[in-house]
Amino acid sequence: RFKRAYEIMTTEAEPEVGLTPKEVIWKKNKAKLYRYTPVKDNLHKTPILLVYALINKPYILDLTPGNSLVEYLLNRGFDVYLLDWGTPGLEDSNMKLDDYIVDYIPKAAKKVLRTSKSPDLSVLGYCMGGTMTSIFAALNEDLPIKNLIFMTSPFDFSDTGLYGAFLDDRYFNLDKAVDTFGNIPPEMIDFGNKMLKPITNFYGPYVTLVDRSENQRFVESWKLMQKWVADGIPFAGEAYRQWIRDFYQQNKLINGELEVRGRKVDLKNIKANI
Repeated sequence: RFKRAYEIMTTEAEPEVGLTPKEVIWKKNKAKLYRYTPVKDNLHKTPILLVYALINKPYILDLTPGNSLVEYLLNRGFDVYLLDWGTPGLEDSNMKLDDYIVDYIPKAAKKVLRTSKSPDLSVLGYCMGGTMTSIFAALNEDLPIKNLIFMTSPFDFSDTGLYGAFLDDRYFNLDKAVDTFGNIPPEMIDFGNKMLKPITNFYGPYVTLVDRSENQRFVESWKLMQKWVADGIPFAGEAYRQWIRDFYQQNKLINGELEVRGRKVDLKNIKANI
C-alpha cells in the first residue's frame, strides 16, 4: 500500500478538471463570466449565476463528470453561468471588496439577464462569494434577483473559533502583512486553514491514501480534491485587509456598520427568496 500511495503521488498524471463545456460571454480585468452549454431543450426560465470566493479556484463546482454541481444543474434544465474572478497580479493589490461588489457582480448579473432574455435570475454564492453576493443584493434592490442561495457562506463573525483567534488584532498585524506582501500568498492562506486541525489536514489525507490506495474510485476522488486544495490563488491585498478587518475583526456586516463606496449595507433590503 505504501508503494502504491507513493506511485499515486509521484508518477500519476494530475486529473483534468472543469470539463463541462462553456464559453466566455463577458470579461473585466482578470474576471470572466462563463455560460455553460445547456444540455436540455426546455430550460427553466430563471437562469442561475454562480459567484465564487476570492480564494482557490471555482472548478470545485465543476470538478469532474459525475462529481459536478454545474453538471447536476444542467441536467435538471438550468441555464448556468459562473463568475470566475481569475488570478490577481500585483497590479491588482489595490482592489477592494467594494470594487468586486460594485463594479463586477452587477455587470455580470445584467449580462446574464441580457443573454438569457429572462426577467429575473437566481444567484448562488459559494463561501465568501455568498457574503459578497448578499451585500450586492442589499445594494441593488432594482435588480430582479428572484432567489439567493448561499453555500458555506459566513455572515456573523462573532464566534469564528480558532480562526478568529489567529486573526485577532492583538496577535496578527494585518497592515504589516498586506503592506509587506501586496497580495496575500495562497500558501499563507492554505497554511492558516490547515492549522485549524493540523494533524488532520497536514497528515490525514496521506494516511487515508495509504489505507485506501487499492480503491481506485477513492484514489481518483483523492487526487481531484488534493489538486483543488493545492491550487490556490493570491488574495488581492486591499480586499484581504477589508475582509479581515471589517468582517473577522469588527463583524461590521451583521452589526449594520458596513459601508461599501459610502453606502451603508442593510441586509434587510434584500428582496429575494433566500
